[in-house]
Parts: sequence; C-alpha cells; structure tokens
Amino acid sequence: MSVNRVILVGNVGRDPSIRYVGSCQLAEFSLATTERAYTNAAGVSVPERTEWHNIVMRDKAAEFAEKYIRKGSKLYIEGKLRTRVWVDRNALKHNITEIYVETFDVLGRQP
Repeated sequence: MSVNRVILVGNVGRDPSIRYVGSCQLAEFSLATTERAYTNAAGVSVPERTEWHNIVMRDKAAEFAEKYIRKGSKLYIEGKLRTRVWVDRNALKHNITEIYVETFDVLGRQP
C-alpha cells in the first residue's frame, strides 16, 4: 500500500495562469507556506523559512481559480504530488514537482 497525499495551507504567490490541454482547462499558480522562526531547547535560533509550491487545478476548480483566486489569497489545499520531466530545445533535462489539487477551500484574502 502507498499514499500520495499533500495538505497545504498557504498564500497564493501569483494570479493563476490558465491554459488548455485538449478539452481540459488548467489553472497554475504558486503557493507559499512559511514555517515560523523559533529558538530550540539548546538556545539556537532557527530563522523563518518559506517554501514555494507549484499548484495545478483542473476543470471546474480551474474555472473557480480563474474567477476568484488572486495573489495573496489564503488557501487550504489537498492533492497529490506529480513530477514532470521534459527536455528543452537546448537538450537540457528539466524536472518540476507539482501539486494536483483534489479539494480546496479559500480561507481568506490578505489586504
């Protein structure tokens, strides 16, 4: 048995870009999650750390994203990790890991 499940709560880093693959509509954008700074038991200060995630929404979710999700929106996302590999014109190999959204909720919008 295996599990491929991602749960994120974070802020949208850029407005969704919309593209079409066949009859499927996709919305793609970045989501930032931040771990707060803290001091551990040994007195060592650990700075704040932000991770950026590539988010992909499909079909009805993509339509919703196009209309309502904007930079700064706070989202709860559940989905799966997917990694794509491609070779560009210069024969360089590229990898990208994306979260394909299955369920989500808009938690709010930053001013």
